Parts: sequence; structure tokens; C-alpha cells
Amino acid sequence: MVRCWKHSDSRLEDAQCTDGGSAASSQSHFPHKAFWVSLSASLLLVIIALGLAGHLGLSQPHSPSLQIARITAPDQTGVLINQSAVVDQQNDLVTLSVTSSANQTSTVLFDIKHGLICYKPVDQDSCFLRKMEKSDYDNVHSLLHESTHKVSQFQLSGNETQRQMEFLGVLGASQVDVSTLEEPLQALCQDRSIHWTRRADGPGKQRLVYFCIDICFPSNICVSVCFYYLPE
Repeated sequence: MVRCWKHSDSRLEDAQCTDGGSAASSQSHFPHKAFWVSLSASLLLVIIALGLAGHLGLSQPHSPSLQIARITAPDQTGVLINQSAVVDQQNDLVTLSVTSSANQTSTVLFDIKHGLICYKPVDQDSCFLRKMEKSDYDNVHSLLHESTHKVSQFQLSGNETQRQMEFLGVLGASQVDVSTLEEPLQALCQDRSIHWTRRADGPGKQRLVYFCIDICFPSNICVSVCFYYLPE
């Protein structure tokens, strides 16, 4: 209720009554204004928090399926093989990096989804491709099953290790078009020519082995893969 004082001048009475009404009106609107300001500030904080959470989520690596395994085993001459494997279970890829005693690293990529093995020797200008066989699937699956932690260490006993030698003949006339391969193989051999290979009994006495790559698996199997060029 507004209280007014009467004076001889009616204008003054009207002015005082009007001023009292304005003050009461502003007091009644103040809580509503504070509510909307608080609500806007809360929404702004929520938006900022969501934006930071999204940024942190994008900045984290999206490769939870990648695992690293290190395998050490003596080769046929007794020198330890320095080998590491990156297992990508999401894309069915296993990448082996084999470092020689001369500190040179060759790469072997198992593309399980497409059934292919790609060899990238360090001392060659080419990559070599072949189709996976049952023994290859068995060896790679043993690595996939053993890699249960981010970093795993495998020690292979020399007495229990089975050693195999396999020869691959390089089909020089059947060069592969890199654009027809999947992205992992393209990325591995983007600056090299790629040739198909096939399993062979051996190079024969008249042909020398061109180079070999020794790779080991957690199943206590080490394989020496040797390449030589077939006659055209």
C-alpha cells in the first residue's frame, strides 16, 4: 500500500505518489532479473565445461587397441634378435620391426584382414608381398593373444625355440600397383616398388640367397625368410 502526504500543491502530491509506486515496482522486478542472470551464467558454465571435455577427448589418441610387444631370442649364430611388434587389434594389423646387429631395421606387416604379408627390408629399394598361409595365421594369433598389456616382454628359450627356414621367390615381372593396396600397405611402401613373391623350395645351387629376415613369435617359433629373384 502506497502512503501519500497532502500539501496545498496537488502536483507535489501526485509526484510523491508516483515516486513511491515506481520504487515498489522496481523492487518487485528485481528477483526475476537476478534469476535470469543466474540461469544465463549457469548455462554459460555448462557450455564451457562441455567444450573443454570435447577438446580433451579429441586431443587424446584414438588408438586404444594398439599394444607393443618386445621379443628377444638368439638367432642361429647366437646373436640376440632385437625385435618389437605393434599389435592393432581393431584393424587386425601386426607390424614387426626387426633390428639387425648392424643396427638396421626391417619391417614386416601382417594384414590379417586381407590375408597379406608385406616385407620391407632396410637394404632394398622394394617391398615384397605374399599371401598369408595357415602357419602365418597361427603365429600371428599367438602374438595377438599374448599381447594383453600395453607393453609386454617375451623371452624365448633357445632350447625350446623351433627354427624354420622358408624361401620366397620374387616375381619381378609382376610388379604391384600401389594404389590397389589398402592404406597400411601403401603407407609402408609409398616410396618403393612392390613385387609379388611365392613360396619356393630353395634358390638352388646356381642361385645365391639375396637377403634374409629373421622374425620370432611368442609361440617359440623363429622363421628365417629368405628372398631370391626368379628368372623372368
